[in-house]
Amino acid sequence: MERILITGGAGFLGSHLCERLINAGQEVICLDNFFTGSKNNILPLMGKPRFELIRHDIINPLFLEVDQIYNLACPASPVHYQYNPIKTIKTNVMGAINVLGLAKRLNVKLLQASTSEVYGDPEISPQKEDYWGKVNPIGIRSCYDEGKRAAECLMMDYHRKNRVKIKIARIFNTYGPRMALNDGRVVSNFIVQALKGEDITIYGDGSHTRSFCYVDDLITGLISLMESADSFTGPVNLGNPQEFTILELAEIIIRKTGSSSQIIFQALPPDDPAQRQPDISLARQTLSWQPKVALEEGLAKTIAYFRSIL
Repeated sequence: MERILITGGAGFLGSHLCERLINAGQEVICLDNFFTGSKNNILPLMGKPRFELIRHDIINPLFLEVDQIYNLACPASPVHYQYNPIKTIKTNVMGAINVLGLAKRLNVKLLQASTSEVYGDPEISPQKEDYWGKVNPIGIRSCYDEGKRAAECLMMDYHRKNRVKIKIARIFNTYGPRMALNDGRVVSNFIVQALKGEDITIYGDGSHTRSFCYVDDLITGLISLMESADSFTGPVNLGNPQEFTILELAEIIIRKTGSSSQIIFQALPPDDPAQRQPDISLARQTLSWQPKVALEEGLAKTIAYFRSIL
């Protein structure tokens, strides 16, 4: 049994990771400041003897004794990370410095949850890990995009200079139960609008694309990366390589919810990527990982979750 710290552990991804590790017999410390995380996400774990919750903001230093660290702390949807952009970049940069300092002192492995947003609005598709990206450094999304890029830089510098054992996961669009109702992500937006019978809002003409990975697959990928050889640092893409247009996604959700919603189109926000599709060759080769849950299967589970909370 290992003692594992998960920052952002009460969030969408963090809570699923906490649950998976607890069920695998590990001891988990969930750390969250509840800016976007929710106690409801971790409520089923609260009475378990191997689960501990700490309210803390990783902008401030950490003093804990653990065997592994997953750094998932950061608002991940545009609505939330643009609400307080200074806080977002502080979380990415100062938070990374603090968890790296802890990992260095304890000589333990640290997994950094990075993002496909480091590729910006890509000029190539699918995106491979050796692509440096096309990011606007002063746009409204840069607090998140550049914050995650800076965090990756810090990870690699601590690894090269201080031999900190790091792993970098570039996470592509992930969906599933426990997504927040108001997080502004396309899957949750469309499902909530469809279930309420409201117009489904597409920004742009619907031709821009995304790849959607079900949360269970993503969690398996994160754990596989953490358990990989110390010599493999990444970055490695984790996502579903099957590409859909936003219009296709809306039509699937209308059909699966039986909704009478109509699709309407609005202006595309600044710097919104036209394409997002991971090349997961490295994950397949190094981690023997690839997604197993098809979009329609994952959407059925996600829709059922949102029905239960609306």
